[in-house]
Amino acid sequence: MQIKINLCALLSKRLSMPVDVHQQTARREAIRDLLSRESVRTQAALMRRLREHGHSVTQSSISRDLRELRVVKNPDGYRLPTPADSGEVVAGAFEFVKKVSMAGANLVVVHTAIGAAQRVAVELDRTDWPEIVGTVSGDDTIFVATTGTAAGRMLQERLTSSAAELAT
Repeated sequence: MQIKINLCALLSKRLSMPVDVHQQTARREAIRDLLSRESVRTQAALMRRLREHGHSVTQSSISRDLRELRVVKNPDGYRLPTPADSGEVVAGAFEFVKKVSMAGANLVVVHTAIGAAQRVAVELDRTDWPEIVGTVSGDDTIFVATTGTAAGRMLQERLTSSAAELAT
């Protein structure tokens, strides 16, 4: 009698993420607790520490958790956000803005330093500014959909003045 084992099926069962909201909540609480006590420099290190505490994790779940928890990464590693982070992080991201221009009634084009567009777009999405509908970013260009021409001009002014303040 031969027994066939589907290795892929076994691995996927072992590596699959729990769908249980309670497990996800517990994992995120463990991340908060861990980051409040120690510095973690990489996602791999965070995964290792969570597994040591019995949590089932994958790289994609860690990435999603960090994004949902709005964890900040700095040169020392990951840390929990502080109330000041929303302003500081946006200001820090906006220093990469080079040029802002209108491209129609509902579209603002933001040119950034090479490689900075995604960082700036994420921060634009986090601002919750009412004139922004959404962003699409490339390497050094962001298309920002706005609610209308007046909103586009308001966004253009905000970005231009923020970039100018950081340049001085």
